[in-house]
Amino acid sequence: MVTIGIDIGGTNLVAGVVSANHQLLAKAKCKAAECPTAEAMVSRLVDLSQEAVRLAGLSLTDVRAVGVGIPGAVDRFHGVVIESVNTPFHQTSFVELFRQKWDIPVYLENDANCAVLGEGLAGGAKNASSVVAVTLGTGVGGGYLREGALELYIRNGMEIGHTVIETDGIPCPCGRRGCWEQYSSATALKRMTREEMARTPDSIMWKMCGSLGGVKGRTAFDAARQGDSAGKRVTQRYLKYLAIGISNLVNIFQPEVVCIGGGVSNEKDEDFLYPLQEMVEKHSLHKRLGNKTRLVKAELGGDAGIIGAAALYQEFIDR
Repeated sequence: MVTIGIDIGGTNLVAGVVSANHQLLAKAKCKAAECPTAEAMVSRLVDLSQEAVRLAGLSLTDVRAVGVGIPGAVDRFHGVVIESVNTPFHQTSFVELFRQKWDIPVYLENDANCAVLGEGLAGGAKNASSVVAVTLGTGVGGGYLREGALELYIRNGMEIGHTVIETDGIPCPCGRRGCWEQYSSATALKRMTREEMARTPDSIMWKMCGSLGGVKGRTAFDAARQGDSAGKRVTQRYLKYLAIGISNLVNIFQPEVVCIGGGVSNEKDEDFLYPLQEMVEKHSLHKRLGNKTRLVKAELGGDAGIIGAAALYQEFIDR
């Protein structure tokens, strides 16, 4: 038997067929913009799920359940999406709509929780006793895995991006100031790069980008590798804030592993992971007590959420 994992993003909808040993067998996807209403999106997700089954060379009777990762707040026990930014779901009885199209067990979870579950089962944090996942994207998301099972936080994933690390700092859309994601997300990295370029007209980043509008997440790291002082200032500042936030998580959860995902984590280890590990250790009480948390990169990329969502069936059965 197999399960379906669905990852709902602001840009793409993806459904994948996952085996009992967490191997992704086939997947199908489409643009989220094709589905402007909740009903249309759920209907399309059913179609994508069944298309993925066909691509895997299986029949619908081979599928035991469907798991769905959704960005935002879900009531996992009643199958309701309470609120999901960048999707048409608001107080939506998702499971009921899905089962009207395909009568099969369906389980909901926050997408960050699905991603950490996937990495813990089959990715960079496989076999770790406890894992904190940190995802660096538009914001900063995360989840916590202990002994291979999710630690669930009410209706949301862990809102680690909205912990304050700079008192009276940069305003955040959540209404607070100085939130971690204003300093450690990919969005924040690009903002820091533009600010440094504006202060440093002779930086090679101007040649690399052409204009402030051409800044990418990798710009400062690429410039730093070429010896550009402005690029070095950006990367050092960014890593400093990232290390502060991660060390806070280490001191709270004392995990065996912190698994870091998102595009920024694709930087070379000597420029990103190794200096970050050193900075985190300096701030970690966990190490002083004789334990050391390992920092690893996420390995599954966009498939982590699919594999984790597919495993929700067993998560719910075990509770």
